[in-house]
Amino acid sequence: MKLALICFTGRGQDLAQRIKLESTHQVDLFINSQIDGGVRPLIEGLWQDYEGLVFISSTGIAVRYIAAYLKDKKTDPAVVVIDDMGSFVISLVSGHLGGANGLSRDLAGAIGAQAVVTTASDARGFQSLDLFCKDKDYEVEDWKSLTSLSGLMVNGKKLGFYSEEGTIPDYQNLILLESLEDLDREIEGLIVVSTRLLQLPSHLPSVILRPRRFNLGIGSRRGVEAQKVTEAIEGLFLEGGISTKSLKAMATVEVKADEEGIIEAAQQFGVDLKIFSLEEIAKVEHLFEGSDFVKKTIGVYSVSEPCAHLLGGSLIRRKVRRDGITLSLSKEE
Repeated sequence: MKLALICFTGRGQDLAQRIKLESTHQVDLFINSQIDGGVRPLIEGLWQDYEGLVFISSTGIAVRYIAAYLKDKKTDPAVVVIDDMGSFVISLVSGHLGGANGLSRDLAGAIGAQAVVTTASDARGFQSLDLFCKDKDYEVEDWKSLTSLSGLMVNGKKLGFYSEEGTIPDYQNLILLESLEDLDREIEGLIVVSTRLLQLPSHLPSVILRPRRFNLGIGSRRGVEAQKVTEAIEGLFLEGGISTKSLKAMATVEVKADEEGIIEAAQQFGVDLKIFSLEEIAKVEHLFEGSDFVKKTIGVYSVSEPCAHLLGGSLIRRKVRRDGITLSLSKEE
C-alpha cells in the first residue's frame, strides 16, 4: 500500500523513520516542521495520491486535517492514527474497503504496538459484508441495502443466504437457502450472490452481491457515441438476464484505443479497458470467423471475439452487432 506518513513531533519523526524501515508498505514521510507552511495545505493532494494516510499525532489533529475531504467509504483512503510514543495504532477511516483495519494491524505488528479497531463487525468477531465483497471481488447492487443488512448482522439477526458461488460470509446466524423460493419464515433479511437479474421478495430487507465474471470484447465504427455503446452493452446483458454490475473488464484493439465512446462506456461501467495489440489478436484470430473487410481496414480479421477470449473465460455470446458496434461476451468460472 502506498502510504503518506505525517508527523508533528521529534518522537513522531523517529517513529516515522522506524516505520519506513520496518514496514512492507511504500512509505513517504511528511514532517510538519520541515514543510514551508506546514503539512495541512498538502492534505488534499495526499488524499488523492495515496492509498493510506498515517498520522503520528492525536486523533483530534487527524480529524481536523481530513474532515473537509471525507466523501464516501468506497473511495476515501485508509486513515490510521498512531500516538507518538508508538503505543496504539488506531484505524480511523475506511476500515474495511480502504483497508485501514488491516493496515493498523500491520503497522502495530511492525512497531510492537496495540492495534485499535472499532468497526462493529470486527468487535463482534465476524466478517463485514463490505469486506466480504472486497475479498471476493463482488460488486454491490445497492449500497443502502448493504448498510441495512450490515445493521441486521451487527444485531445478530437471522439472515437468509442464497449464492450461485461457493463462498459464504463468516456469520453464525446465516441460514443457507437452496433457492429463493426456499425462504425460512424466521429470517429477517436476505443476502443473494448472483450475476442474474432477479426479482427479490419485497417483504424482506435484501441485498444482491454481483460476482464480476463477464468480460466484453468490443469493436466499433469510428466516432461511435458513448451513449450508443452503453445502450448496446446494456441491451446485450438484458437479453442474457445478466446484471451489468457483473461486468469485469472490457477490451478492444489498439487501433480503437483512442475511441472516446468506448473509453467513456468503460468508465461509466466502472471497469478497466484493456487494449490488445494487433499481434496479440493475430495469434488467436484463427479461432473465430473473420472479415476480409475488417482485415483490410485495421489489420486483423476480427476484434470483439478475440478480445473477449484474451480477457479470459469461455465465449457465451460470440458476436452481436448493434448500431456500428460489435460485442462478444465471455464468462469466467
